Amino acid sequence: MNYKQLISLCDPIEVSGTEPDKIGALRQDSRKVKECDVFIAIRGFRADGHQFVEEAVENGASVIISEEAFSATEGVHIVQVANTRTLIGPLAQAFAGNPTGGMNIIGITGTNGKTTVATLTFQVLQQLNAKAGLLGTVEKRIGDEAIQSSLTTADPIELASDMKQAADAGVTHLVMEVSSHALDQERVKGIHFNIGAFTNLSHDHLDYHENLNDYARSKRKLFESLSPEATAIINGDDDQAKFMAAHCEARIINFSFTQALDVDCQILENSTDGLTVRVGQTLIESPLMGSFNAYNIAETFLICRSLGYDEQTIAHALAQATGAAGRLERVGESEGQPVVLVDYAHTPDALENVLQTLADIKTDQQQLQVVFGCGGDRDNSKRPKMAAIAERYADHITVTSDNPRSEDPEAIIEDIMPGFEKPSAVIRIPDRKKAIIQSIQNAKAESMILIAGKGHETYQEVNGERHDFDDRLIAKQALENRKMNSQTTGT
Repeated sequence: MNYKQLISLCDPIEVSGTEPDKIGALRQDSRKVKECDVFIAIRGFRADGHQFVEEAVENGASVIISEEAFSATEGVHIVQVANTRTLIGPLAQAFAGNPTGGMNIIGITGTNGKTTVATLTFQVLQQLNAKAGLLGTVEKRIGDEAIQSSLTTADPIELASDMKQAADAGVTHLVMEVSSHALDQERVKGIHFNIGAFTNLSHDHLDYHENLNDYARSKRKLFESLSPEATAIINGDDDQAKFMAAHCEARIINFSFTQALDVDCQILENSTDGLTVRVGQTLIESPLMGSFNAYNIAETFLICRSLGYDEQTIAHALAQATGAAGRLERVGESEGQPVVLVDYAHTPDALENVLQTLADIKTDQQQLQVVFGCGGDRDNSKRPKMAAIAERYADHITVTSDNPRSEDPEAIIEDIMPGFEKPSAVIRIPDRKKAIIQSIQNAKAESMILIAGKGHETYQEVNGERHDFDDRLIAKQALENRKMNSQTTGT
């Protein structure tokens, strides 16, 4: 990147100060600025980057890109632009050398199912011998390297860096989860998606978005960005399907399990052993369970078909694909023990999907139990809704903590409780570890226990600190202790 290229990309309102001899890296965090770097000031959700221009200069920035006019400091060049947020994505891609030029980019958005669809697509592409990469909630996979991921969609500079790493590793197909936050904040601007996929939209993130309509508008930005040469794959059974496609210039494929659309789908079998699904004329067997996963399987199939792969080959690969960790993941296999499942469901819609699935496939002898909580410092209007859903499907309910963050766990539970019609029948255990252990210890052997809310997460966030915590490990140990106790009692 040279100065002339930088100015051309910025299309500035005004420039002032010393023209830089050297252009370093692009930074939006003033703390990371080094000598000759370019600092771009972004107005964030919680902080305004314009407040940190002075720190960026002190740390050695040679160029400041800003929406505000600043007096030029000696040796610093000021580039004033209309909107830094819409600029940072394309700028980050340019600084990284526009790494996605030779790749197929698949973007998946929606409230629930993003991670499963992204992971299934990645797994299928690998089996089809494509050089695939994955940028998602649970992990990033670039080549053979797995990298821990903390956000569904990273900031534009990190995203461009990841994409360059992917390009350097020879990745030809990059699968991305695309969050509403990322779309609203223009984090993926400058990325040209070959395929955009919509899973569904339900109550979530209303602590950030003004309302559900605002949330939907943010999601739709992915489809508004698609070129006529791209493909949009839409879950036609979702209430927001037509809204998502309204201003989309790409080729649109609507699929449905309930109505006649572009691709007709059907669930032929749904049990604890997995699913058999028909998508168009193709039969697909999968180890995943639940009607909501039938939608994820269908969407994955259509994504891969749109990339040009053979239908039967995709179906064969899907039969081997296990999906994402912590998504209706079974813990332990011991005979005579309760069936324990861990799932990331932390929204009303996701919790209902999972509980309804388990209620449908459990045997008459099995009791359905659920252990769940709600995250702190997040939309609290969903708390009583999740209580009502749990009560609708589960025989036994334990309310506990999720990630309380800065909130009092007891106060979160108090917000949950009004959603129950019979609160006296609900067990309250704020300590999540104790809640999981007690539920497993006290359950009948014929029980099915869902531990909901954290799924793949390996931490619990309390008062700004993350502590090691994995629902799966705790549940596994509780099952082992239960088995040992039963053996001791039996002798």
